[in-house]
Amino acid sequence: MSSPARPRRSALYMPASNPRAVEKARSLACDVVILDLEDAVLPDAKAGAREAAVAAVRAGGFGRREVLIRVNALSTPWGEADLAAAAAAGPDGVLAPKIMGPADIAAYDRALAAAPTHTRLWAMIETPQAILALDAIAGSPSRLAALCMGTNDLAKEMGARQTPGREPFWAAMSLTVTAARAHGLSVLDGVHNEIDDLAALEAVCRQGVEFGFDGKSLIHPSHLAICNAAFSPAPEEVAHARAVIAAFDDPENAGKGALRVGGRLTELLHRDQAVSLVAIAEAIAAAEA
Repeated sequence: MSSPARPRRSALYMPASNPRAVEKARSLACDVVILDLEDAVLPDAKAGAREAAVAAVRAGGFGRREVLIRVNALSTPWGEADLAAAAAAGPDGVLAPKIMGPADIAAYDRALAAAPTHTRLWAMIETPQAILALDAIAGSPSRLAALCMGTNDLAKEMGARQTPGREPFWAAMSLTVTAARAHGLSVLDGVHNEIDDLAALEAVCRQGVEFGFDGKSLIHPSHLAICNAAFSPAPEEVAHARAVIAAFDDPENAGKGALRVGGRLTELLHRDQAVSLVAIAEAIAAAEA
């Protein structure tokens, strides 16, 4: 298991066709900005949104935030041009929708062949086919860096209801996290649709943490504070993690595979988890300084 080197607690979708939204994103407390060319943009505005996304990436000014472009699928009339423009612009990542299997990852990887090496591929997991091919998708030899749940599209394809507890998606969520961890990828939970129901947002963020997601994609800036708080390690967790690291680093405990730390049985695997947790906590502190 590995944690991302940088926090990805909150990934905010912003329609690339809306210049005010893009400008606002430069000052928001999100870890990732996703300039959207897909769902948030009407067909007759696709070309203009593409140009605006490229201009925004080249203009910069997003600070420590990762900047992604969500392209239209290669199977659409706009996908090929989106990928070519994104490859030339060189954002931190390209988010590919409607992934069905590893062949799609290979196709997007080829389309990004001319992109800078820092431009990584993120894959939307939002089809039943993708759920059934998660290991092959996550293990594809490519510039793939992250999986992102698309629960709205998945609900549509499954014919499932979006219940408050998201029970119809538990298997898909768990399998997505498992596949990401098996192949060293980041993994983000899907969006929360109820913009004004912040109590429900807090509940699904806690649920996402419990499932093991690194963060969550969002559709509204009002969701950022709750999401960032939920996916940040709590101070007591960080303190315990530091105690675990210190205990295993103590020369008196050299060669021991299990220790008692803070009244808990602690094994070497817990030290690995502690190192990852502290690294994320320090990255968050540095980003927010």
